[in-house]
Amino acid sequence: MINLSRRQLLGRGSFALFGAGFLPRVDKVAAMQQSHSSLTEVVKNAAIGTSEKLLLQPASGEEGPPQPSAADRLPLEWNKQTVRRFKEKLAKLGVDAFLVRDPLNITYLTGYWHTTTERPQATFMNKKDADPWFFYPALDRDLVQGWWFGDGLMYFDFLHAEGAYPQEGKVVQGKTVDLFKFMLEGIKKRGIEGIKIGVDGELYPSESAKAKDVLPGIEWVNVSDMLMDMRIAKTPEELALWRRAYIYFDRAHAFARDYILMHGTNITDYEVKMATELWINDQLYSDLKLANGAPHYGVKSGIELEVRAGPVTAYPHPNQPYYNRIGRNMALQISGGAQIGGYGGENYRMFIIADAAGEFDPHMRKLWEVSQRCCDMQVELQVDGATCSSVAYKIHNYQVEQGVQKYIYHRPAHGEGVEGHQAPYMALGDYTVLRRNMCFSEEPGLFDPEHGCGFNWSDTVVTGVKSGYRMSRVPYSKEWCWIKL
Repeated sequence: MINLSRRQLLGRGSFALFGAGFLPRVDKVAAMQQSHSSLTEVVKNAAIGTSEKLLLQPASGEEGPPQPSAADRLPLEWNKQTVRRFKEKLAKLGVDAFLVRDPLNITYLTGYWHTTTERPQATFMNKKDADPWFFYPALDRDLVQGWWFGDGLMYFDFLHAEGAYPQEGKVVQGKTVDLFKFMLEGIKKRGIEGIKIGVDGELYPSESAKAKDVLPGIEWVNVSDMLMDMRIAKTPEELALWRRAYIYFDRAHAFARDYILMHGTNITDYEVKMATELWINDQLYSDLKLANGAPHYGVKSGIELEVRAGPVTAYPHPNQPYYNRIGRNMALQISGGAQIGGYGGENYRMFIIADAAGEFDPHMRKLWEVSQRCCDMQVELQVDGATCSSVAYKIHNYQVEQGVQKYIYHRPAHGEGVEGHQAPYMALGDYTVLRRNMCFSEEPGLFDPEHGCGFNWSDTVVTGVKSGYRMSRVPYSKEWCWIKL
């Protein structure tokens, strides 16, 4: 066995990108540890826990967040109940069967998590069916058949040749199969209850023609809005899983803050990201039941951190990499996303770093204070019965009253779901009425490219009865966000 030095290991792997500043710290910690300590052990040494003590505690009488789930994902029974609710809604339209093709809807209804590529997949069920029927590619056969599976139709790959199933020893160069028509023929063979099929989206004209050819007399009813309406108002089980993800996310924020305070201007924003991700995902995956890599365990779970320092904070969606040495008198953002079992969301905090004299720039203070107040406004305004437009209107009005209109680049928030951005939107043109347990991001950002600074926050704000509430316990205070290095 060849023993490589820590420096050689870093040079050969992705951690070479940590930057030169990381290596002396690795070597320093290595001197205090055994000669074969791992990178994970090195990073664990940086977890001093000081900032975790500053995380907010529950307040008496507050509305949320819920107690975290003890589960790693939604149980199959939740999916079965959701399908029953969906079927009940379809029955009111006289629809006795459904076909969903959007991967998000497939997962929402059945709990079948899969990778989305050019290969089409679909789920079909009749009103009386106890288990779903799937249309799927051969590469996912073990995943789909190992979860909630009644029956299905498998094709080999995209593009599929007629009669070609190499996994069965059938290697032929047959006619290219029309997969949509092939799926319809499979559904016809499966059997259809009633004369209406609910589908999650409009059929293309070419698809409608094929549907009439294969399934004459069937009426296709677009139920995509119905499914979205179900998805945007979260159940208690979804919110509990969401909260669990944020417990780890909050700890990641605390670690990153401590790391910056510990190493000051000797590090890059990229190093903070990499060190924090290594530390927190080690914590997360150690706690999840992963069953030694078995499928369906630990699905869609992980924490991704982004750290921006300096001018890159001044752009809502930068096209430049986040690789800048952290310095004094600059804005800094710790952001990213966290999920457990697919549920979770964004969590951004905005920092001002003092100058060499320990003072905070007046212009940055102004943008920080206005944007932070807008975050609190959203929480106060996001109540059952309000409209998205009314919340956006009041926040934008406040920004203009404060004289920062030239720094406004976008709406205050978007709906938050498994896919990230989800309808509805806190936008002036969205008149959706808010309902309890709708989830939104929190992004009343202000950006100033001229002065190289910007402040864009986020969290998950859940719609409540008297006010909204945040999923995160990371403070929005000056004590947390105004730092001196």
